[in-house]
Amino acid sequence: MNLYFDNCATSFPKPPEVAEAMSRHLNETGGTYGRSAYPRILQSTRLVEECRDQLAVMMGTSDAGKIIFTANATAALNLMIQGICKKGGHVLTSAMEHNAVARPLEHLRQMGLIEWEQMDSAPDGRILIEKIAAKIRPNTILVCICHMSNVNGMAQSPGEVKKVIGEIPLLVDASQSLGQYPVEVDSWGIDFLTFTGHKSLLGPTGTGGAFMRYPEQVEPLLYGGTGSGSDSLSMPTFTPDRFEAGTPNITGIHGLNAALKNRPLAMHTRDDFASLLTEVKRNNNYTVRCADNFANQGKLFSVVHQSLSGSELAQRFYEEYGIECRAGLHCAPLAHRHLGSFPNGDCRFSLSPYHTPEELNFLAKAIHDAGK
Repeated sequence: MNLYFDNCATSFPKPPEVAEAMSRHLNETGGTYGRSAYPRILQSTRLVEECRDQLAVMMGTSDAGKIIFTANATAALNLMIQGICKKGGHVLTSAMEHNAVARPLEHLRQMGLIEWEQMDSAPDGRILIEKIAAKIRPNTILVCICHMSNVNGMAQSPGEVKKVIGEIPLLVDASQSLGQYPVEVDSWGIDFLTFTGHKSLLGPTGTGGAFMRYPEQVEPLLYGGTGSGSDSLSMPTFTPDRFEAGTPNITGIHGLNAALKNRPLAMHTRDDFASLLTEVKRNNNYTVRCADNFANQGKLFSVVHQSLSGSELAQRFYEEYGIECRAGLHCAPLAHRHLGSFPNGDCRFSLSPYHTPEELNFLAKAIHDAGK
């Protein structure tokens, strides 16, 4: 049985084509990206650009040229936040942000460059759209929201947020959502979006990036060789080169490209997941952390036991049932403060398309039995 339920930390298993593509690049084809013009390099570069094109389709944008690659979503978020907030101002966030957002913002606040605060939210962390306008100041320069919480799986509505904030840039952290939940960058009017390759996209670690509708609003964090404009000591002015200094993780991007081309059909249905949540909620020994409305629910949730800590639960799940899950704060203390599970955190379960209904039933029974 597949009893790995920690997919929102990093997904497993991956499509077999991922390892095959990475091995092929390392052992057979080789080649760097965009630095020469002989066939080996052209092939490697073509696959990187193919990955960029596939990401554009998944994001719902027609402009693949505004997608850049970074080492992960954290690197992309630092680039966006520090590159946009370089002159200071006021930033709004949701109550559910990961430390990949909160720590860069707090670093800038401590340096005296910005102020930042949370928008009003419902008990499950969903932004109260009707109260956003009251938080906006004349010097608000950025609104930053995670699309899907990595604590309770609740998904925000970026398009609704954008309608309220107007021309203020909207940065969406799609680390959890891209690959399992609809994302429509163009129709929602998203200005900036960050992603990682190793979660719901089913790609390898060390891959990620960002979409930038207005790259001219972002100052690069890294400066160096790009293989273009090498006669100048200044960075290129065009995207993606302006933000891709140094040789990228070509092997990883080839693996991500294979993951995008070979996405598996889910082995369970949305109804199967709904049944799992319903079953877990029947046990009065648990408080279940999930979206108040199932329509806004991604395929992860957390539980808090009335007497057992999250770490005690996780150990019991592994030792008695072989279930691999995660306990603690999940690098999202702000979300736990809002949900009322700080400082102890909770025990989290996240699904993959490879889980079968039988495995979800096994998980439901294990949660019930472990919590007695």
